[in-house]
Amino acid sequence: MKKIFTLALIFCVALGLKAEKFPKREMRAVWLATVANIDWPSSAYLSTSQQKKEFIELLDLCKQYNLNTVVFQIRPAADAFYASELEPWSQWLTGKQGKSPDPFYDPLTFASAECRKRGLELHVWINPYRVINDISNNKTSPEHISNTHPSWFITYGKTKLFDPGLPQTRNYVTKIVCDIVRRYDIDAVHIDDYFYPYRIPGLEFPDDQSFSDYPRGFAANQRDDWRRHNVDLIIQQLHDSIKTIKPWVQFGVSPFGVWRNQHVDPLGSKTKAGQTNYDDLFADILKWEKNGWVDYVTPQVYWEIGKEIADYKVITDWWSKNSYGTQLFIGHALYKLDPEAKESSWHSSDEIVNQVSLNRTHPEISGSMFYSAKFLRKNPLELKEKLLDHVFMFPALPVTNNRIVPIKADKPINAQYTLNGGQLTLSWEKGNNTKSFVIYQFQRWHFKDSKNPARIFLTTGDNSVTYALDESTDPSVYKYVVTAISPTNSESAPVRLHRVK
Repeated sequence: MKKIFTLALIFCVALGLKAEKFPKREMRAVWLATVANIDWPSSAYLSTSQQKKEFIELLDLCKQYNLNTVVFQIRPAADAFYASELEPWSQWLTGKQGKSPDPFYDPLTFASAECRKRGLELHVWINPYRVINDISNNKTSPEHISNTHPSWFITYGKTKLFDPGLPQTRNYVTKIVCDIVRRYDIDAVHIDDYFYPYRIPGLEFPDDQSFSDYPRGFAANQRDDWRRHNVDLIIQQLHDSIKTIKPWVQFGVSPFGVWRNQHVDPLGSKTKAGQTNYDDLFADILKWEKNGWVDYVTPQVYWEIGKEIADYKVITDWWSKNSYGTQLFIGHALYKLDPEAKESSWHSSDEIVNQVSLNRTHPEISGSMFYSAKFLRKNPLELKEKLLDHVFMFPALPVTNNRIVPIKADKPINAQYTLNGGQLTLSWEKGNNTKSFVIYQFQRWHFKDSKNPARIFLTTGDNSVTYALDESTDPSVYKYVVTAISPTNSESAPVRLHRVK
């Protein structure tokens, strides 16, 4: 990692670039999908040690790409990738729903600890409504909620879902989320774009019974408004419940990329999307933003710059003007990078680099999320090299959120370094309200240059790190400073490390 840093600095000098132009704080996240073993584990039949090894390899890849956040799918279909007394273990973790890992471990506890070691944020990703991914291949355990409360569910196409019109649905999903927030060290709860399901042509969503039982004052010709209100209710309930337990835990949503088309609503974007959040998924994202029910939004803008019916540039500009003070990240489609893609834009990873660069022209956009983690391994079209050469040249710290009351971290204590047997050890003690640390490396004449991301040497949750003593770490050339990061990503004042013999 140190060599990458040194080469990047040389690259900057060679091109006349200023490292200060790169953001010190920026969301750089990857979605880690577990449903159907998309990203992790690669097979439902791996041993515990193999699962852990794969997970660690993914986290290390995140660091190599200079990412700072993992969005870990822990509840793909009313099942669990964590130790839950409320829902069964996922079939995609152990090969059989309800079967625990053997030897036993809790993947979410493990993920949290490993992310903290590396200074990575951990957002847990759940799907609120999906219960059975494919009813033709139903492998649910007897204790699965679809079997214990069958009246709560609707089948639409090949998928079984919680009925969004039932109060039982809202209360149950909220109970699940509250359990997770109470028991685990996480930074955010994240839900994706599967609210009401994407429409199937010619097939109406079968919610007549719940509309009849719980109309809440909506008339027969207001079914769509009633559906949107159902989603409003669960979003607000989840937000309020999370904040009651841990106010610093964020609540984020990654909706479909288009809210509404302008030809339907003058407030919409200049797009021609076949389905939209408001009209088809019944998700009124702008209402949630205005009411402060979400802390961040990550629209999945999975189209290229210049696409006629859905131009990445047009859509990101629209979201920038319609964030209403909500933190805004953009979702990118790594999976589309392919030398044989129909659209030529995806024949080069320059498309992703250009999208990230475009994001940075909008002050309202605070970073990116990438779908999905397996493409970090595949590195399509030299994606890694392009990102590191052009937009992710240096690490970036996770962003703060203006909707979260900041928590101040105490400065690290007893910061020092020692030299022993050709090794340099940096160490310190942890103060209050600290989740991770940032070590900066300065040449003597740049000591106060703390806003420069090129000076970030390491982010870590550990209290000490050891390196081989060489020209890139020599403390007679470089000075070291450490800061603490709080649960809300506030940074403490810096503390210089002094030599202890």
